Amino acid sequence: MKSAKDRVSTISAGNVTLTGIVLRLVADWHHRMKPISFKRHRFPPEIIRHAIWLYARFTLSFRDVEELLAERGIDASYETVRRWFLKFGPSIAANIRRSRPRPSDHWHLDEMVISIRGGKYWLWRPVDNDGEMLDFLVQRRRDARAAKKLMVQLFKKYGFTPSRVVTDRLRSYSAAFRAIGLKAEHDRGLRANNRAENSHQPIRRRERKLQRFKSPGSGQRFLAVHAATFNAFTHQRHLLRRPYFKELRAGSFRTWAGASAAA
Repeated sequence: MKSAKDRVSTISAGNVTLTGIVLRLVADWHHRMKPISFKRHRFPPEIIRHAIWLYARFTLSFRDVEELLAERGIDASYETVRRWFLKFGPSIAANIRRSRPRPSDHWHLDEMVISIRGGKYWLWRPVDNDGEMLDFLVQRRRDARAAKKLMVQLFKKYGFTPSRVVTDRLRSYSAAFRAIGLKAEHDRGLRANNRAENSHQPIRRRERKLQRFKSPGSGQRFLAVHAATFNAFTHQRHLLRRPYFKELRAGSFRTWAGASAAA
């Protein structure tokens, strides 16, 4: 599996420009997206889409988004922003997921503890070796049953099995892999799973800003939109030359525009 740096080198070595590739991909993705109806809303779709993007993309509260809109002369309360996010966020996230290319077959699995209403829950999160968030699962237990449920959920979502899986030394993973008959290489080496460990940081920042998730359902609804937005706008910029990064970022904005397009 080529790294992001290798893929960029391949592109730059050929006669095809990255801009042309991105434009063709975006045009193809837009055919898969479903337009969203913003009818019967006082504010135009451009303002609603921008408010949702601010909240999903950055570590902001609804009140922060309200102030940013007020600075632009837009009088929308934080409760209005919250309702926009809950109503339109999942549809935009679904469109973004349809636009994403197939992830790599090297998966990193890890779990992090979160507190919901004083209770201890486990957030199971897989990422691929490029940092793409594949899915998530909120469970009360950290056992083989939860690990198996996560893997089955991933197989149904992506339709293929990984060739290599990296985890920590939690024995529940091995038990779950045996139960489902997974034959992939299983790496449990020291520091081998830093990719997944580091991917928890954006979730931790949002969890602190939200003052913890209020319920498993609300946590999963927020994470679905956050993960899709994170995947669309996060690039391995330390591996990319500035012109290539700018074109990828422009492609991310075009993807968001297509995913949130009005019917």
